[in-house]
Amino acid sequence: MSSTTDRIPATERREQILEAATRVFGELGYAGATTDRVAKAAGISQPYVVRLFGTKEQLFIEVLQRTAARIDAAFDAAIADEASDKPVGPRIGAAYVELVETDRGILLALMQGFILGHDPAIGPVARAGFMRLYSRLREVMPAEEAMRFMAQGMLINTLIASNLTEGIRNDEQVDELFACTFGDKLGIVLEGLAREA
Repeated sequence: MSSTTDRIPATERREQILEAATRVFGELGYAGATTDRVAKAAGISQPYVVRLFGTKEQLFIEVLQRTAARIDAAFDAAIADEASDKPVGPRIGAAYVELVETDRGILLALMQGFILGHDPAIGPVARAGFMRLYSRLREVMPAEEAMRFMAQGMLINTLIASNLTEGIRNDEQVDELFACTFGDKLGIVLEGLAREA
Protein backbone atom coordinates (compact mmCIF):
# COMPACT_ATOMS: atom_id res chain seq x y z
CA MET A 1 0.00 0.00 0.00
CA SER A 2 1.34 3.43 -0.88
CA SER A 3 1.83 6.15 1.68
CA THR A 4 0.55 9.69 1.36
CA THR A 5 4.00 10.80 0.14
CA ASP A 6 3.62 8.45 -2.85
CA ARG A 7 0.32 9.98 -3.89
CA ILE A 8 0.16 12.15 -6.98
CA PRO A 9 -1.07 15.68 -6.23
CA ALA A 10 -4.62 16.36 -7.42
CA THR A 11 -3.52 18.88 -10.06
CA GLU A 12 -1.07 16.37 -11.57
CA ARG A 13 -3.69 13.62 -11.46
CA ARG A 14 -6.20 15.91 -13.18
CA GLU A 15 -3.65 16.68 -15.91
CA GLN A 16 -2.90 12.96 -16.27
CA ILE A 17 -6.60 12.25 -16.81
CA LEU A 18 -7.00 15.11 -19.31
CA GLU A 19 -3.98 13.90 -21.26
CA ALA A 20 -5.37 10.36 -21.38
CA ALA A 21 -8.83 11.69 -22.29
CA THR A 22 -7.34 13.72 -25.15
CA ARG A 23 -5.86 10.54 -26.61
CA VAL A 24 -9.01 8.46 -26.05
CA PHE A 25 -11.40 11.06 -27.51
CA GLY A 26 -9.01 11.55 -30.40
CA GLU A 27 -8.76 7.84 -31.16
CA LEU A 28 -12.35 6.78 -30.53
CA GLY A 29 -14.31 9.97 -31.12
CA TYR A 30 -16.77 11.45 -28.69
CA ALA A 31 -19.39 8.75 -29.28
CA GLY A 32 -16.92 5.86 -28.93
CA ALA A 33 -15.07 7.14 -25.87
CA THR A 34 -16.21 6.30 -22.35
CA THR A 35 -15.10 7.45 -18.92
CA ASP A 36 -14.09 3.82 -18.31
CA ARG A 37 -11.76 3.90 -21.35
CA VAL A 38 -10.28 7.20 -20.14
CA ALA A 39 -9.76 5.77 -16.65
CA LYS A 40 -7.96 2.71 -18.05
CA ALA A 41 -5.76 4.91 -20.25
CA ALA A 42 -4.90 7.06 -17.21
CA GLY A 43 -4.32 4.04 -14.98
CA ILE A 44 -6.98 5.00 -12.43
CA SER A 45 -10.50 3.99 -11.49
CA GLN A 46 -13.56 5.07 -13.47
CA PRO A 47 -15.37 6.36 -10.35
CA TYR A 48 -12.42 8.70 -9.74
CA VAL A 49 -12.79 10.17 -13.26
CA VAL A 50 -16.51 10.69 -12.66
CA ARG A 51 -15.86 12.21 -9.24
CA LEU A 52 -13.45 14.76 -10.78
CA PHE A 53 -15.30 15.58 -13.99
CA GLY A 54 -18.90 14.48 -13.53
CA THR A 55 -19.99 13.44 -17.00
CA LYS A 56 -18.27 12.40 -20.20
CA GLU A 57 -19.56 15.63 -21.72
CA GLN A 58 -17.91 17.75 -19.02
CA LEU A 59 -14.67 15.79 -19.37
CA PHE A 60 -14.69 16.42 -23.13
CA ILE A 61 -15.39 20.12 -22.61
CA GLU A 62 -12.34 20.31 -20.34
CA VAL A 63 -10.29 18.45 -22.95
CA LEU A 64 -11.35 21.06 -25.53
CA GLN A 65 -10.48 23.92 -23.18
CA ARG A 66 -7.07 22.37 -22.44
CA THR A 67 -6.46 21.86 -26.16
CA ALA A 68 -7.28 25.49 -26.96
CA ALA A 69 -5.05 26.64 -24.10
CA ARG A 70 -2.13 24.56 -25.40
CA ILE A 71 -2.56 26.01 -28.89
CA ASP A 72 -2.80 29.51 -27.41
CA ALA A 73 0.44 28.94 -25.51
CA ALA A 74 2.22 27.66 -28.63
CA PHE A 75 1.03 30.71 -30.61
CA ASP A 76 2.05 33.09 -27.81
CA ALA A 77 5.55 31.58 -27.61
CA ALA A 78 5.97 31.84 -31.39
CA ILE A 79 4.74 35.44 -31.44
CA ALA A 80 7.07 36.39 -28.57
CA ASP A 81 10.11 34.83 -30.32
CA GLU A 82 11.35 38.05 -31.86
CA ALA A 83 14.88 36.63 -32.06
CA SER A 84 13.75 34.40 -34.92
CA ASP A 85 14.56 35.56 -38.43
CA LYS A 86 11.18 34.27 -39.66
CA PRO A 87 8.10 36.48 -39.97
CA VAL A 88 5.40 35.93 -37.34
CA GLY A 89 3.07 33.86 -39.58
CA PRO A 90 5.61 31.13 -40.39
CA ARG A 91 6.72 31.07 -36.72
CA ILE A 92 3.14 30.42 -35.59
CA GLY A 93 2.67 27.83 -38.34
CA ALA A 94 5.82 25.97 -37.33
CA ALA A 95 4.70 26.04 -33.68
CA TYR A 96 1.32 24.55 -34.63
CA VAL A 97 2.87 21.80 -36.76
CA GLU A 98 5.29 20.96 -33.93
CA LEU A 99 2.44 20.78 -31.41
CA VAL A 100 0.36 18.54 -33.67
CA GLU A 101 3.27 16.25 -34.51
CA THR A 102 4.11 15.72 -30.83
CA ASP A 103 0.51 15.18 -29.70
CA ARG A 104 -1.87 13.95 -32.41
CA GLY A 105 -4.58 13.62 -29.76
CA ILE A 106 -4.79 17.43 -29.56
CA LEU A 107 -5.62 17.68 -33.23
CA LEU A 108 -8.10 14.81 -33.20
CA ALA A 109 -9.88 16.05 -30.06
CA LEU A 110 -10.10 19.50 -31.65
CA MET A 111 -11.67 18.00 -34.76
CA GLN A 112 -14.18 16.11 -32.58
CA GLY A 113 -15.12 19.43 -30.98
CA PHE A 114 -15.77 21.00 -34.38
CA ILE A 115 -17.84 17.99 -35.45
CA LEU A 116 -19.97 18.50 -32.32
CA GLY A 117 -20.51 22.18 -33.06
CA HIS A 118 -24.28 21.62 -33.03
CA ASP A 119 -24.22 20.23 -29.47
CA PRO A 120 -25.68 22.79 -27.03
CA ALA A 121 -22.93 22.29 -24.42
CA ILE A 122 -19.89 21.38 -26.53
CA GLY A 123 -20.55 23.63 -29.55
CA PRO A 124 -20.14 26.95 -27.74
CA VAL A 125 -16.81 25.80 -26.25
CA ALA A 126 -15.50 24.67 -29.65
CA ARG A 127 -16.60 27.90 -31.33
CA ALA A 128 -15.17 30.09 -28.57
CA GLY A 129 -11.80 28.31 -28.80
CA PHE A 130 -11.72 28.67 -32.58
CA MET A 131 -12.56 32.37 -32.46
CA ARG A 132 -10.08 32.99 -29.63
CA LEU A 133 -7.33 31.64 -31.91
CA TYR A 134 -8.53 33.83 -34.77
CA SER A 135 -8.58 36.88 -32.49
CA ARG A 136 -5.02 36.14 -31.37
CA LEU A 137 -3.89 35.93 -34.99
CA ARG A 138 -5.67 39.19 -35.79
CA GLU A 139 -3.53 40.91 -33.17
CA VAL A 140 -0.43 40.20 -35.28
CA MET A 141 -1.65 39.93 -38.89
CA PRO A 142 -4.31 41.31 -41.27
CA ALA A 143 -7.69 39.55 -41.61
CA GLU A 144 -6.89 37.93 -44.97
CA GLU A 145 -3.62 36.49 -43.68
CA ALA A 146 -5.31 35.23 -40.50
CA MET A 147 -8.03 33.57 -42.60
CA ARG A 148 -5.41 31.87 -44.82
CA PHE A 149 -3.56 30.72 -41.72
CA MET A 150 -6.74 29.23 -40.22
CA ALA A 151 -7.58 27.59 -43.57
CA GLN A 152 -4.09 26.07 -43.74
CA GLY A 153 -4.47 24.82 -40.17
CA MET A 154 -7.80 23.19 -40.96
CA LEU A 155 -6.22 21.54 -44.02
CA ILE A 156 -3.45 20.17 -41.82
CA ASN A 157 -6.04 18.92 -39.33
CA THR A 158 -8.07 17.24 -42.06
CA LEU A 159 -5.07 15.55 -43.70
CA ILE A 160 -3.92 14.08 -40.41
CA ALA A 161 -7.32 13.33 -38.88
CA SER A 162 -8.51 11.52 -42.02
CA ASN A 163 -5.35 9.37 -41.92
CA LEU A 164 -4.55 10.36 -45.49
CA THR A 165 -0.92 9.69 -44.60
CA GLU A 166 -1.60 6.08 -45.62
CA GLY A 167 -1.62 7.27 -49.25
CA ILE A 168 1.85 8.81 -49.11
CA ARG A 169 4.23 7.15 -51.56
CA ASN A 170 1.28 5.26 -53.05
CA ASP A 171 -0.59 8.14 -54.66
CA GLU A 172 1.12 11.01 -56.50
CA GLN A 173 -1.63 13.48 -55.69
CA VAL A 174 -1.50 12.66 -51.98
CA ASP A 175 2.29 13.16 -52.11
CA GLU A 176 1.82 16.48 -53.90
CA LEU A 177 -0.80 17.73 -51.45
CA PHE A 178 1.33 16.83 -48.41
CA ALA A 179 4.44 18.39 -49.95
CA CYS A 180 2.55 21.62 -50.70
CA THR A 181 0.98 21.69 -47.24
CA PHE A 182 4.02 20.91 -45.08
CA GLY A 183 6.94 21.96 -47.28
CA ASP A 184 10.30 21.28 -45.62
CA LYS A 185 8.53 20.10 -42.42
CA LEU A 186 7.00 17.05 -44.13
CA GLY A 187 9.69 14.61 -42.98
CA ILE A 188 9.39 15.77 -39.38
CA VAL A 189 5.59 15.49 -39.46
CA LEU A 190 5.66 11.98 -40.93
CA GLU A 191 8.27 10.90 -38.39
CA GLY A 192 6.09 12.20 -35.56
CA LEU A 193 3.01 10.42 -36.90
CA ALA A 194 4.96 7.17 -37.32
CA ARG A 195 6.05 7.32 -33.66
CA GLU A 196 2.40 7.50 -32.58
CA ALA A 197 1.23 4.64 -34.80
